[in-house]
Amino acid sequence: MATQTVSQHSPVVQFPQSVPAAEIRQEKLELILLLRNESKRIDEQLKSVESEVRAALEAKAPVEPGVHVASLKESLRRNVAWREVAERLGDRLYGDGKGEPYCEKVLASTKPARTVSLIVS
Repeated sequence: MATQTVSQHSPVVQFPQSVPAAEIRQEKLELILLLRNESKRIDEQLKSVESEVRAALEAKAPVEPGVHVASLKESLRRNVAWREVAERLGDRLYGDGKGEPYCEKVLASTKPARTVSLIVS
């Protein structure tokens, strides 16, 4: 009778048993749809309320004293991504070294874009 010995140094490999995936219940799918709809409704409501507060603040309405504060933060920004191209164009049109003053002239005549953010804390 032959006997087999297993070396203590050979690793034993175990394969995981495949478990069938649980069925996705209709209640779970319905919950997803309900939550999406509720999220959309809340987003619309939030935009509406923020718009009302923003309009009141722009009309200089006072904020009731209390824990929370509301204000508008105004930012003015000029888009200057064109600067390098404009410098080369200025150098080409008006001679070398004249691109920088050309850019300053363009920048001075550019109206800044105004953005207003509602800050509530």
